[in-house]
Amino acid sequence: MSRKPISFRTELPLLIWLVIVWGALWQDFSPGNLLFGALIAVVVAKLFYLPPVELSGRFNVLRAIPFAALFLAKVVAASFLVLYLAVAKGPKVRSAVVEVPLRSHSDLMVTATGHVISLIPGSLVVEVDRSTSTLYLHALNIYNEADVAKIRREVQNIEAGLIRIMGTPEEVEELRDESRTGMEGAAL
Repeated sequence: MSRKPISFRTELPLLIWLVIVWGALWQDFSPGNLLFGALIAVVVAKLFYLPPVELSGRFNVLRAIPFAALFLAKVVAASFLVLYLAVAKGPKVRSAVVEVPLRSHSDLMVTATGHVISLIPGSLVVEVDRSTSTLYLHALNIYNEADVAKIRREVQNIEAGLIRIMGTPEEVEELRDESRTGMEGAAL
């Protein structure tokens, strides 16, 4: 079975990433090692089917900086919350698996959202349904439906931030339309 040829431009981010991983694994970023890593990356990309990661071609640095600051603040706050729950409540802490439907059906956006969520203490992605773009999270400190709704909102806000940073123009426009509709609904 032959696969559709992928353009070099589409494959370039994958090749660069593979070379960076190669250098990190060997802990050697010398030109010779990186050149050998590039050779290995090309061989891997040509011999094994790796689905192309479709990039939107945009990255908004002005949105990325506040997102990164907010992410770091969430990591610190969640770390203290997990510490408090472990010390004060111990085994009485309740957790749940929460289903969170995402807006984007892009593998890149679903993966990025899942990774950001997993890096924040107190929640972990346990399953991803690619066909419906749904994340299933194991979350701490869940006692009622309001807590579940709060987790869903937080995840969808993180996804919205990632869409604003690197989503396709169509995803950004859908997000704008959604926020306009939400504002009109809130005014009613």
